[in-house]
Amino acid sequence: MIMTDIFKPAVKAEKPLFDGPDWNFDLIRDVYDAIAEVGLGEMGLDIYRNQIEVITAEQMLDAYSSIGMPVMYRHWSFGKRFAHDEMYYRKGARSLAFEIVINSDPCINYIMEENSMTMQCLVLAHAAMGHNHFFKNNYLFKQWTQADAILEYLAFAKKFVADCEERFGVSAVEAVIDAAHALMNQGVSRNAAPRRRFDPAKARQREIKRREYEIEIYNELWRTLPQSKPEAKAEEVVIDPTPPIVPEENLLYFLEKYSPKLPAWKREILRIVRVLSTYFYPQRQTKVMNEGCATFVHYEIMNRLYEKGLVTDGSMLEFMHMHSAVVYQPGFSDRGFGGFNPYALGFAMMRDIKRICLDPTDEDRKWFPDFAGNGQPMETLKDAWANFRDESFIHQFLSPKVIRDFRLFHIRNKSEDHAVRVEAI
Repeated sequence: MIMTDIFKPAVKAEKPLFDGPDWNFDLIRDVYDAIAEVGLGEMGLDIYRNQIEVITAEQMLDAYSSIGMPVMYRHWSFGKRFAHDEMYYRKGARSLAFEIVINSDPCINYIMEENSMTMQCLVLAHAAMGHNHFFKNNYLFKQWTQADAILEYLAFAKKFVADCEERFGVSAVEAVIDAAHALMNQGVSRNAAPRRRFDPAKARQREIKRREYEIEIYNELWRTLPQSKPEAKAEEVVIDPTPPIVPEENLLYFLEKYSPKLPAWKREILRIVRVLSTYFYPQRQTKVMNEGCATFVHYEIMNRLYEKGLVTDGSMLEFMHMHSAVVYQPGFSDRGFGGFNPYALGFAMMRDIKRICLDPTDEDRKWFPDFAGNGQPMETLKDAWANFRDESFIHQFLSPKVIRDFRLFHIRNKSEDHAVRVEAI
């Protein structure tokens, strides 16, 4: 039997969950429970535990500056970013995100205290359900990140960098981090599986052994002897300086393992930056899918809550206003055009997959014979969310209807041609 929608007919509630913009923590808990009932119970999402934090605008700016992470080592670039974002925010030239979600276990969701209750409901459905499900199930995040260890590792990284600043000086540590940040985008082994999943306990053990060795070899008497040459530091001894036979694309890994003169503490800092670069790599590869998944989930959940009578007409109008702004795609000739809006393209493709599963046309059956008319939109979407990245997802699921809706066209721009030519519309 072919279903006509994701959900079964709704049973109307006696009264809505809230009426008006004001919120409190008990209300947020009740709304989250209702959202979870739809997301987990009816849509079958699979998520990490959620940790919801309500923060101020200044705390949101602070989260911006530290790459959105709740714990981070100190560096001048974070303060520079904070001052830059704060200036634009105070002048009204830039707004803040309604939420930030961290790929961790538990999944940390930062929501703004300035949000109305409708917006809190929206961002909880978007982040705590949509992003959370994608983080836990997509193969790239499974392969490249370790959600249950990242917070502990960041705490170790913060302490290690602070200890290095105390022992070797702030300037010396900043110079190493500056260099590592400059190579951060070249700190990922893109064409190979990660060599080893990071382990905070092992990282702490390495630091303990390093300290114990320094204490063991230290002798105060050596300071009284005249020295004709600078004393070689034990940290500067490299076990295996032989470069690898196979070319290495990961520059941070190469410097960490094969630099002939790099002290151990600098190698550890390079390792920290490399781990962070690897952690963020899947997010750069799945922007359209991740935001499309979260936007689709919040759209379905909010409409389901409205069908159940848990959201008022006024709240639904506010939601539709914000949702429309999020998925707006300027035309290529508009002054505000800056490329594809990942929210718009991702959401359109998710909705189109649902349509193809439930009400396909002959064209859809020709293009997508594997799932057209299968009556299982959520199963099809969850399979796509788990097994694709942006590039492969668009190649596999971009339909002629979405191509027409977005008015996509193919341009030939070759050096041997005298003009740019539109080859397909």
